[in-house]
Amino acid sequence: MKKIGIISDTHSYWDDRYAVHFADCDEIWHAGDIGNEKVALRLEGLVPVFRAVYGNADGGVLRHKYKEMEIFETEGVKVVLTHIGGYPGRYAPGIRTRLQLSQPKLFVCGHSHILKVIPDRQLGVLTINPGAAGRQGWQKVRTLIKLTLDNGEITGCQVIELAEDRENPQGSILD
Repeated sequence: MKKIGIISDTHSYWDDRYAVHFADCDEIWHAGDIGNEKVALRLEGLVPVFRAVYGNADGGVLRHKYKEMEIFETEGVKVVLTHIGGYPGRYAPGIRTRLQLSQPKLFVCGHSHILKVIPDRQLGVLTINPGAAGRQGWQKVRTLIKLTLDNGEITGCQVIELAEDRENPQGSILD
């Protein structure tokens, strides 16, 4: 059994609550637009396994360190992780074909800043977009996702809302 933390679109922003919410996780997956290497290194330091892909707003260092798409298996669950992916019925160009070829059980993407957890019954895949965890963008609520993978099953999907506290900010832009 593995606990997974899923995050996206941090855009160089670090919130101390990432560490709190992901403290019991075995892995963290970042679905792109990390912003800078400092955010990635902090997340990587929280868990035994950190996986990430670069997003359209990520620069050369992150594009050199991470791939555009990762396909892997953990705890009996095959996963496709990318930044721009869409969702069932509105996949980004090429994504439906990639999902048909790789036949994952879980598809994780970011980019839209819109939280989505949607099963694609035709392809037999659960699509997860954790929304945006950073402050850049138009989203009103910043979000994370945690879930459990256990012997090929996806369970315990939890949405975490990072409520704003203007008087006691929990984070900052890392440069």
